[in-house]
Amino acid sequence: MIWGAGIRISRAGLRVGYGVKIGSSVVGPDFLYYGIENLVDSPALSPNSPTGSPQASRLTPDTMRAQMPISRRIAYFDHAAVAPLSGPASTALSHWSQQAAELGDTVWLDWNEGVERTRQSAATLIGADTDEVALVANTTTGINFVAEGLDWRTGDNVVILGDEYPSNVYPWMHQQDRGVETRFVETDFGRLDPDKLRQACDSRTRVVSVSWSGFSTGYRHDIDRLVEIAHAAGALFFLDAIQGLGVFPLDVTQTPVDFLAADGHKWMLGPEGAGLAYIRGEHLDRLRTIGVGATSVVGRYDYSTIDYRLRNCAARYEGGSHNMAGFIGWGASLELLAQWAPGELATAVLAISDLAVERLQSAGAEVLTHRRLGPDGHDPRSGIVAFTVPGQDPMEARKRCLEAGIALSCRGGRLRISPHGYNNADDVDRLIDALFH
Repeated sequence: MIWGAGIRISRAGLRVGYGVKIGSSVVGPDFLYYGIENLVDSPALSPNSPTGSPQASRLTPDTMRAQMPISRRIAYFDHAAVAPLSGPASTALSHWSQQAAELGDTVWLDWNEGVERTRQSAATLIGADTDEVALVANTTTGINFVAEGLDWRTGDNVVILGDEYPSNVYPWMHQQDRGVETRFVETDFGRLDPDKLRQACDSRTRVVSVSWSGFSTGYRHDIDRLVEIAHAAGALFFLDAIQGLGVFPLDVTQTPVDFLAADGHKWMLGPEGAGLAYIRGEHLDRLRTIGVGATSVVGRYDYSTIDYRLRNCAARYEGGSHNMAGFIGWGASLELLAQWAPGELATAVLAISDLAVERLQSAGAEVLTHRRLGPDGHDPRSGIVAFTVPGQDPMEARKRCLEAGIALSCRGGRLRISPHGYNNADDVDRLIDALFH
């Protein structure tokens, strides 16, 4: 059931006003009905037309590849940067665009319903309640919910790693004018000594914020262990999940991170500008809400009454209009990824990245990413692999690869590949040929 407002066109006619949407019907005393027959005569424009999402069935690398149009042209090894859209996401965006052009906001209620389905998919992905999930434009926004929302006191500190992506650095450093210190814990090309993290925390540590996998190193952290260290110090734990979420399983009921944020445009195969922030329910009122607007309050569709009572859910941070197209497109990719059996997508990503590592090393590349089990048995592998090719300038090598139809990145003076579960041995062959032949 969704409260909504707007105009709705169907084959039966036109509805104008506001009310409660239950299924495909809108009911309420303020909803007027005008019998304008056959306004929608094109199935493609029906608000309830299929979005292009595939029928639910278990995915494999091959069946997922069939849902990735880019695989027909490019060997894509750059999902840690900006991923290509999945076929279902592309179809959903095209459908939205056609509706927006030819029907305008007459189908707004259906778009809103699609956005709420995406919220549910995002919550399911991490084992959260939908009330704990805010839809955001990017990871940075979610980090700032906490960085700007905590009741900092002079002398407090936040602990982060020395090789973090800047978006998980600057929001914390920005609190320095409130007397907050940002402490950096150095790593061995991503590998973190837990004792160093423990030693960096003290009684004034309010937050420990860590990226799940290093954007430039590819090292995937043992989040359960890091959460335990933070909580033992009396600190909250923030997870920048963008370089892992969608591939590696996470259940916040089992791994008790306090906050999390991730944009959907990397491993979750969505468009830029659509992601999630997770705020554990018990912490919602611990933060001062920022970005408050018309839709942050309980009576968000009653524009004539001013009544400042924030919604009792993370959506209170969604103060204004949604990126409808982005969230609908991202939702279609989430539905696709949900068709993998639990843990199988992670297995596929690690398998193809292992193959790439083997081939690169055999050809003479130096792989810098830690790929072996740690002394404690932790598996640090992610889908990100950093390497160098002796005698080759990384930027020139990347340019040559792009000309050959292979997408990869340069980070920190090194080449970086980040394959997904649909990449295959043929893609790896193309990569090796472009780099070494």
